[in-house]
Amino acid sequence: MPYAVGHVHDCDPFVQEGPMTPHPPTEIPWEQLRRAAQDARSRAYAPYSQHPVGAAALTHTGRIVSGCNVENASYGLTLCAECGLIGELVKTSAAGSRETLIAFACVGPNPGPLLPCGRCRQLLMEHAHPSLLIDTERGPSLLTDLLPFAFGPEDLPHL
Repeated sequence: MPYAVGHVHDCDPFVQEGPMTPHPPTEIPWEQLRRAAQDARSRAYAPYSQHPVGAAALTHTGRIVSGCNVENASYGLTLCAECGLIGELVKTSAAGSRETLIAFACVGPNPGPLLPCGRCRQLLMEHAHPSLLIDTERGPSLLTDLLPFAFGPEDLPHL
């Protein structure tokens, strides 16, 4: 079922002027996002945990970006699916512009949505529109509800 989103504020500092569409779609294509996450999951490299994960997100320009987890024998160097997604977002955005995420879906080996861990919520927050929606078993939830009082660039000292 699509989820309607409100109008992005024209003064949104994350929306850049240029060739990209300044306003998000009015409906979130959740099924399309879930399929993109499932496709990404099929490419995961998870030989140690046997827990492949795929993630997909819709940008404010209407693009879908995705990523999968990539494990490493040292475990600590494992990359979550959200890391791959953000890497694709940054790499494939138009030069000199910054796209923000407006909807996010993640899937693992079990049926239903998989919520991002705290580290990945923080990673998503850096590239999120203020009203980023996360697919959950209870329906879409705001990332700000899942990660209240998040640390962001505004918390860094200005030198």
